Amino acid sequence: MQHWLFKTEPETYSIADLQREDRCGWEGIRNYQARNRLRDEVAVGDPVLIYHSNCAEPAVVGLAEICGAASPDPFQFDPDSKYHDPKATAEQPRWVWVEVSYRETFEQPLTLKAIKADPQFADLELVTRSRLSIQKVGPEQFDAILRLCRG
Repeated sequence: MQHWLFKTEPETYSIADLQREDRCGWEGIRNYQARNRLRDEVAVGDPVLIYHSNCAEPAVVGLAEICGAASPDPFQFDPDSKYHDPKATAEQPRWVWVEVSYRETFEQPLTLKAIKADPQFADLELVTRSRLSIQKVGPEQFDAILRLCRG
């Protein structure tokens, strides 16, 4: 089992949206390293921290779980989608998604500012590789984040 942090912009898709829908396909990943992680490393049952980015107070806001293995992201084939890729075909898809199910919304979100100020998170990808949207989290750091978010 691996532990993950998935970024989302709350204006586009928030933890409240995931809670309301209960599960979703994590669509629109268009970075090759992130795609490779979804395709090759993310597995059903893996826990996922949901992180709100590109907002007033970026923070880890909730918990989800992978409930569906990587499969072709259908939006790559839809010419009306902002995630359309004209080079993708059904025989040669370029992008994948995984299914994610809602588990919890944290009453005490852990802000990026607090994460950066805490030495135990100094090597967290959120600090060292902040732009990547699908990030690995070590099990000890994952547990520490859960403790801080749950109080």
